[in-house]
Amino acid sequence: MKITTILFDLDGTLIDTNELIIASYLHTLEKFYPGKYQREHVLPFMGPTLSEAFSTVDPEQVDDMIAEYRAFNVANHDAFVKEFPGVFETIQALREKGYKLAIVTTKRLDVAMMGLRLTKMDSFFETVIALDHVTKVKPDPEPILKALEQLGSSPSEAMMVGDNLHDILGGKNAGVLTAGVAWSAKGRDHIAEQNPDYILEEMPDLLTILG
Repeated sequence: MKITTILFDLDGTLIDTNELIIASYLHTLEKFYPGKYQREHVLPFMGPTLSEAFSTVDPEQVDDMIAEYRAFNVANHDAFVKEFPGVFETIQALREKGYKLAIVTTKRLDVAMMGLRLTKMDSFFETVIALDHVTKVKPDPEPILKALEQLGSSPSEAMMVGDNLHDILGGKNAGVLTAGVAWSAKGRDHIAEQNPDYILEEMPDLLTILG
């Protein structure tokens, strides 16, 4: 069946929040554990939810660390965030071609919308499935299937695009095609190891794949 529906992860896929996320983790961990954590220690935290990431640090202080992270993240959001090269033009072209587009993210809806509005992409997406809307996050298929339900699409006509194993595995679990982005903060090899159906070297490659 022809692909009619494209689902996108947000952070690290459409918008470059990598440095914001890293800075937010380092700020939080420095406050709770001074001098203990460096940049290389927080890269594995990119992809999982805040709760999952901080649970590996100290299960007793997860809520306090999340609150500190979110306060720093929101306060510094606009200074760090920008879209990746070619993203705006590609999303705009997909919209003009009539594709149904959605965001599937592990962020809260309010923060996700901050990024979409900042990069002027908020009008392109028919639905945004965020942490607020689900009981289970990627790689569970729930958020992807929820997006498809809201769009009136079936898995056989959809593709999930993301930068992390959670996106690719989530797409596979939901029965949709998957595309990994080579600009993943964890590196191209990381995304290739997840065996997506496609790897995008740059976002306009998606237009070529879809024909």
